Amino acid sequence: MGKLIRCISEDGTLTVMAADTTDIVNRAQEIHGTSAVVSAALGRLLTAASLMGSALKGADDSVTLRINGNGPAGTVLAASDSHGNVRGYAVNAVVELPLNDKGKLDVSGAVGKDGFLTVIKDLGLKEPYVGQVPIVSGEIAEDITNYFATSEQIPTVCALGVLVNPDLTIRKAGGFIIQLLPTADDTIIDKVEKCISNIEPVTTMLDKGLSPETICRTVLPAFKLDVLDTSKPEYRCDCSRERVSRALISMGRDELEKLKEDEKTEVCCQFCDKKYVFTPSDIDKLLEESRAKEDK
Repeated sequence: MGKLIRCISEDGTLTVMAADTTDIVNRAQEIHGTSAVVSAALGRLLTAASLMGSALKGADDSVTLRINGNGPAGTVLAASDSHGNVRGYAVNAVVELPLNDKGKLDVSGAVGKDGFLTVIKDLGLKEPYVGQVPIVSGEIAEDITNYFATSEQIPTVCALGVLVNPDLTIRKAGGFIIQLLPTADDTIIDKVEKCISNIEPVTTMLDKGLSPETICRTVLPAFKLDVLDTSKPEYRCDCSRERVSRALISMGRDELEKLKEDEKTEVCCQFCDKKYVFTPSDIDKLLEESRAKEDK
């Protein structure tokens, strides 16, 4: 279970939220068997999705982040509900790359730079909001910052990090997002820039035992912060046999007839790797449901 906190400055000029997502990213690594660099990429995206999801107002709202820069990891996707509970996957879970020139995991090399970051917000309206920006670096935090500046016109500072142990378990994972509110002027911008000019990496702070609240106060020492709320997000998949059944029905009767010819049909959830098995008699029942819907 993760730890997430959202704060607002006492003067009402900015918000900051921070999360320790170590347990969440560890669970994702266990499910998908990701290599170190893919764990770092997926972990950063899961952390960003959790932070962005926690800021959604509606109880049933959700946000999905998808990044594909034509790198060897393929598409990396993370989705969050309004409580910061997340799930995600990388199309290619195992990618091995040399360390980058800073001696760190080459997330940019795994994700690639030739593509887009897409943000899909389902806010309960007829159509979801979709924002898409070209990838800036493939390091994810910079791409999230660019998304907010370009698509939502919100000045944002985003830091994300994942430390991977030699045995591929996750040592630390987390991040923070600072966003200026419309009341912020140039003096506030200058104060924020001074605050963040010499901060340590978020994983270093977590490794020292700093809590998300302490991280918020450490990165913005010049501001008095009030806590808005705290939560304990987790890696949570909402798949079910009923949902999978509906997906199969949506394929159409011709496809279902083809599936019925197989001894069994196995559907695997991309997010949690849970397998759902359908026998020919199960497919028959889905065909009956499909016919009943068409007759209405």
